[in-house]
Amino acid sequence: METNKILEELLDRYPPLEICKNQIREAGEILIESYKNDGKLLVCGNGGSSSDSDHIVGELMKSFSKKRPISIDFSASLKEISNDRGQLLSAKLENGLSAISLSAHNGLVSAISNDIGGDFIFAQQVAGYGRKNDVLLGISTSGNSQNVVDACITAKAKGMKVIGLIGENGGAMKTYCDVAICVPSTLTAHVQEYHLPIYHALCIMVEETFF
Repeated sequence: METNKILEELLDRYPPLEICKNQIREAGEILIESYKNDGKLLVCGNGGSSSDSDHIVGELMKSFSKKRPISIDFSASLKEISNDRGQLLSAKLENGLSAISLSAHNGLVSAISNDIGGDFIFAQQVAGYGRKNDVLLGISTSGNSQNVVDACITAKAKGMKVIGLIGENGGAMKTYCDVAICVPSTLTAHVQEYHLPIYHALCIMVEETFF
């Protein structure tokens, strides 16, 4: 399915997102370009947006809308290393698109919060994980979550592209985003309801491109 078709289907279901159309398309293009260059996606957010971060990684690291069989070479290597388990692994494993939720590492997050400060829980991880061809997706209903803003600043300093999934006003994050997808609401629940179909569409755009 072409990117334009995926975008059209999204807008058919959620007409108010028409104002974000160009930004959603551009975000998809940034993600695809990153993966073409062996990059990865880092995702962060707080509260409900933290759950969204985990959700996005779950859609990218295994099959989402279609099958993703591993390569013939990888399958052969698994079988060569272990004939019985290799057979099972080659049948069960799927191709993943590299993605990390910066909210998911409880030990690391608590260590950073305790030793450095809560505002830096995402920025420190971006400093450690981030590489030039990587992308940061920052999620914030207000756009003013300081730990997400600092992650965006750090990502830009690392030469990464930054995508913001934000509420209507954009907040401080907007300044540091290559693409800011500002959905048409300032109410937290409504913003989060718009975010989900957008990131599902982005995941499908990427998956359709590579599989």
